[in-house]
Amino acid sequence: MFETLTAYHLIIIFSVTIIISYFFNLYAKRSGIPAVLLLIGLGIFINYGLRFSGFPKPDLLPILEVLGVVGLILIVLEAALDLQLLKEKIGLIIRSFLVALIGLGGTAYLAAFALNYLMGIDLLIGMLYTIPLSILSSAIILPSISDLGENKREFMIYESTFSDIIGIVGFYSVLTMAGSQTKGSVYGEVFGNLLITILLSVLLSYILIYVFQKIKGHVKLFLLIAILLLLYAVGKMFHLSSLIIILIFGVILNNYKVFFRGGLMSLLTEERVKGVLDDMKVITAETAFVVRTFFFIIFGWSVFLGSLLNLKVIGIGLLILVIIYVVRAVVLFAFNGRDILPQLFLAPRGLITILLFFAIPEELSAGKEFQGVLLFVILISCLFMTRSLISHKNKLAKSEESKDSVLLKNNFEPDSPEEETEGG
Repeated sequence: MFETLTAYHLIIIFSVTIIISYFFNLYAKRSGIPAVLLLIGLGIFINYGLRFSGFPKPDLLPILEVLGVVGLILIVLEAALDLQLLKEKIGLIIRSFLVALIGLGGTAYLAAFALNYLMGIDLLIGMLYTIPLSILSSAIILPSISDLGENKREFMIYESTFSDIIGIVGFYSVLTMAGSQTKGSVYGEVFGNLLITILLSVLLSYILIYVFQKIKGHVKLFLLIAILLLLYAVGKMFHLSSLIIILIFGVILNNYKVFFRGGLMSLLTEERVKGVLDDMKVITAETAFVVRTFFFIIFGWSVFLGSLLNLKVIGIGLLILVIIYVVRAVVLFAFNGRDILPQLFLAPRGLITILLFFAIPEELSAGKEFQGVLLFVILISCLFMTRSLISHKNKLAKSEESKDSVLLKNNFEPDSPEEETEGG
């Protein structure tokens, strides 16, 4: 079948997929069901449809890995381009960073400790599996929180972005330690690479913004994205925390007035920089949408639902979910007080979790059942998020109805007893 596909067939498949994903997004905004869940479901449907039809199933895992890396870069860039560094938001930024750091670290360690105690898995190997499962999915959260209040929405944007960064840096640090014979020198290497990456990121960001605001013409935004992808890939080859390059570039571009001060501001033409920023936001959002669409469909295509029937998978998955939500509840309560809903259940796992799982070497594998655990935790956490968002929408709708009824009642009631008498 796949050998007979022509260019026209591929164009039709690509176009229909994008159209379906667009309508999934519209439905997600109205219903509260994350579009990602619908895309995974579509992938599963295609997978089993082809299987029962007797058609051969091509290996799409290499494509999944590439889409995952590109999607990861675009999602972090998209989030960074929405982060505003304002004095009045310093408290929010620090609070969301601490919630992300403590929540991720506490969840990963407790879950790894549980795996070590119950299954005898080495604590460091356990951390390789529990860190990805402790990362919030900004790919799912960011498109789904438009109905939240401004403060909660901004908190979730910062927290999910910080969770991505901290989780990826933490995962590769643990991976380096797990594969190293001399673990004592690893800490210096990790922090050294982190410092080098931050300094390099700031320098490159200044250079890129200065150069690109000088370029005339329209064909430059994908050139900029290509350069960022190149920097990410080269950075990974040198074992740098490359995602920080993307994050810092996005933050500096979106807050150029903060970083280009005094004499540095004279280097920029504000109108051109603003034009690059506005166009970059559109291009990044549109490209991230396309990459996300195909990533989650192919992931759904590649999963095996039979693994969810394994009692061991269900047991491990439930244990990890309990740890996730208990730790999250405690941390949110400590920093936000009692107002922790619906944020408590807005903790889905998604693209980065999947991508990091595939990055675990076979020699450090803790067992095949963890692929089933991955799928179980992703699906259940997305369902919890769906239920929470739907409940939140219903509360908002009831609140609006209540306000409307009060206004209507006030409009028909007389302002004073005298008016009521005169009317009678």
